[in-house]
Amino acid sequence: RGGHDSMIASMISACPQSCTTIHKTINTRRGRIKMNPPANATMFIIAVVVLFTFCTEGVAAVFHPLKCTRQKKPTSLALPLAFGSHQPTACSESGVDGVRPATCTSLSAATSSSTQTISTEASSPLGKPICIYHQVTIPTSQTGPPRQAISVEDLTPHLNALLVDSGMRSGVINVISRHTTTAITINERESRLAEDMAEYFLSLAPPDERSSAATAKEGTRYYHNDIDQRPDSPEEAQRCRDNGWDIDNEERLQAWRDQEPINAHSHLLSMLLGSSESIPVVERSMVIGQWQSVLLVDLDGPRERTVGVQLIGYQ
Repeated sequence: RGGHDSMIASMISACPQSCTTIHKTINTRRGRIKMNPPANATMFIIAVVVLFTFCTEGVAAVFHPLKCTRQKKPTSLALPLAFGSHQPTACSESGVDGVRPATCTSLSAATSSSTQTISTEASSPLGKPICIYHQVTIPTSQTGPPRQAISVEDLTPHLNALLVDSGMRSGVINVISRHTTTAITINERESRLAEDMAEYFLSLAPPDERSSAATAKEGTRYYHNDIDQRPDSPEEAQRCRDNGWDIDNEERLQAWRDQEPINAHSHLLSMLLGSSESIPVVERSMVIGQWQSVLLVDLDGPRERTVGVQLIGYQ
């Protein structure tokens, strides 16, 4: 009992005002706490519970070097976010299939996005965290000039090559289209199905009658294709300037209008299909079905296109 009494006395002496109720409960005599034997164990337990709850400073004084300050939880993984059309700086010169990879930890001055770094203080049981971004050029499988044709390109071989090159064991691959007339989807890559897709999509949104496409439908018109009335707002005019077109100059304005395609239906179909996909990676392989492929659907081709690919996970 003497040891317990001394410990409680020490905690009470180091305790702030929040523990003064203990003094009223326990009688002291000549610097020593004395309690009736029947209540000894009960009072000891109550005192310890109260002190641990309300008197952390007193506990710290007795149980030094135990700290009474709340321990901060380990900081969760903060991965850099380097999205956008601007290519990051500090890019590696090596790549896969002519793709120039770029880590997500450095951005060009033209990019307004902020960058966070990955904490490497402690190793994770999952492995080393990585975040890598690639801008991948996808050549068209069709021939001839752009004619608002619909084509389907298989991204799966490109993604598998990037996955192997990254060494990522588990995580996710994010794929995003970098054009307003292309789409990303997951389905079977089969040539006759691609023809079905083209016919079906054009039945949903046929080309404008003013279009040069062979599938242009008489009586079909879209506001977006009224090129002579564009840009029709200050915001759109500024967007043209930001993209290098001096539309305040009449000649440059007409040049911009001349190069604009009659392709509103392509924009609409892109919105219906979606512009991105996220594919899980488990044991160094994308989790897709036996007949599934990650597809780029060009709705205004044939053209050479680009996609953004970001790998986030653990090596």
